[in-house]
Amino acid sequence: MTIFTGDGRGKTTAAIGTAVRAAGHGLRVLIVFFMKGPDFVHGEVKALQGVSNITMESFGASGWAMPGQDNAVHRGAAEAAVSFAAGAIESGCYDLIVLDEAVSALSFGLLPENALLNLLESRPAGVELLLTGRGASAGLLEKADLVTEMHSIKHPFDLGIAARAGIDY
Repeated sequence: MTIFTGDGRGKTTAAIGTAVRAAGHGLRVLIVFFMKGPDFVHGEVKALQGVSNITMESFGASGWAMPGQDNAVHRGAAEAAVSFAAGAIESGCYDLIVLDEAVSALSFGLLPENALLNLLESRPAGVELLLTGRGASAGLLEKADLVTEMHSIKHPFDLGIAARAGIDY
């Protein structure tokens, strides 16, 4: 299992790159987007829609989940994403399953740690899982085979520059 975590930009970008690489080698890829609801425009979804061996499913509520707020609707969407991912893992239909922002869902309190740990335990041999998001727990880090931390040194957002379509999302 691979985790891309940290406070820096590039976690989803790296995961999408891995998915494209896997698809290029003929592997069957599923990308499950956590915390990215119907009002979130995914540039990567637009670009990958025509790739026959990449399937994408998005789970999330409208707006942004915020730590410390009542996130019941977001929690329900994260639980639905975990349930969907569990079925996909067990199906044997995929070689690589990307759980984008699943780690953030955990760190925001939308999921208990065991929800993701159970996914890891249930995966059959030959199914690679890749999780992204800020704030990876010690339990997830311990179970991972590969962990990469993206660390922000400087970001345009710090200068008041909003996220840019095609560059930041």
